[in-house]
Amino acid sequence: MDRIAITGGARLEGSIPISGAKNSAIKLMTASLLTDEPLRLTNMPRLADTRFLGKLLQRLGSELVETDWPEGAETMLRTREIVSAIAPYDLVRQMRASFNVLGPLIARTGQAKVSLPGGCAIGARPVDLHLKALEALGARIDLHEGYVYAQAPRGLTGARIEFPFVSVGATEHALLTAVLAKGETQLVNAACEPEIGDLALCLNKMGAKIFGIDSSTLVIQGVDRLRGAVHSVIPDRIETGTYALAAAMAGGQVRLTNTRAELIGALLDKMIEAGVQVERHDDGVTIRRDPAVRLKAVDVATDPYPGFATDLQAQFMALMTVADGESVIRETIFENRFMHVPELGRLGAAISVSGGEARVRGVANLQGAPVMATDLRASVSLVIAGLAAQGETIVNRVYHLDRGFERLEAKLGACGAQIRRISGDAEPED
Repeated sequence: MDRIAITGGARLEGSIPISGAKNSAIKLMTASLLTDEPLRLTNMPRLADTRFLGKLLQRLGSELVETDWPEGAETMLRTREIVSAIAPYDLVRQMRASFNVLGPLIARTGQAKVSLPGGCAIGARPVDLHLKALEALGARIDLHEGYVYAQAPRGLTGARIEFPFVSVGATEHALLTAVLAKGETQLVNAACEPEIGDLALCLNKMGAKIFGIDSSTLVIQGVDRLRGAVHSVIPDRIETGTYALAAAMAGGQVRLTNTRAELIGALLDKMIEAGVQVERHDDGVTIRRDPAVRLKAVDVATDPYPGFATDLQAQFMALMTVADGESVIRETIFENRFMHVPELGRLGAAISVSGGEARVRGVANLQGAPVMATDLRASVSLVIAGLAAQGETIVNRVYHLDRGFERLEAKLGACGAQIRRISGDAEPED
């Protein structure tokens, strides 16, 4: 199993190009099930998660062609017909988002059998809101032996769906399903994340009629069929924020390109409050920090977009471990998203957790040590901490990183980070 070794203390200088958003790309790939014409996605990230989903879509009947052009990666998907409406456990369990093939399969074929995604390291993340939305649209849902059996032999019908709380996954799933339902669908208290807007824009290019994009109420006028389209995946705001925090942690000056500063506005505000210099550009943002000047501790609380993203909480906590003073970090989205705390503690961080609140008392220095990744965002928080830790940090179980970060070692290494991947069971170099 691969590991990543980081020798801390190197300033970061240079530029990092941001990849297309993982959380958008996987839903856009799923949208290809809704038409028999080609969907061409540009600015595609090459990640373990997109590979997992690609395998599932091919099993359902999709053709998939990946091309890496000098100007960026592209994926072409075409599902001339659904050859199987069954998404088995061995594929769905590898990535929760693959559960979202359920709605498009029902909309396209009138039936589907999809495995429940199972548990998650950072919280239960139940799919009950997904299923209630599909039932509201006219699908008959049965649960048996860990599978969802869904039928809508007479097609789907538009409905008013009001979510009891904001759910990104349920909003996306309902949107993917409602575009081919008869009549009008209203999604009330819908999530407003940029990736949902990106999905809606792509679906509209395919012939859908979606109104209220980027608002909490989406109105969908159902259409009989969708066509092919070409769409560029939105920049990854979580990758943008992660590298911004990495630059602040290590010190130096890094320009993040192929992205948009407004996607991480809440994070940048907190970084400025902590003493990081931020300069916004049309195509990205520059992060500057003198490592000799200690940062100030600031408090954050995660919230749905445009608030502080839960997917950046672990990385921001890593930054606060060396800030002057005590910061309070409140996690309001996922109940188990402090699993990185014990591992940061192995590096010398002083963090105490009570319920959904973590208190981080900044220390003068972190010390390198072996640590274990527990999930995607936790794993990259350990890399960020390792950039500033004295000595060597070894991050184990980095397959989590490969799910969501494209060429992480190369991107950081190009800016001067002392970072390398250790393949398989090889021992670190002396």
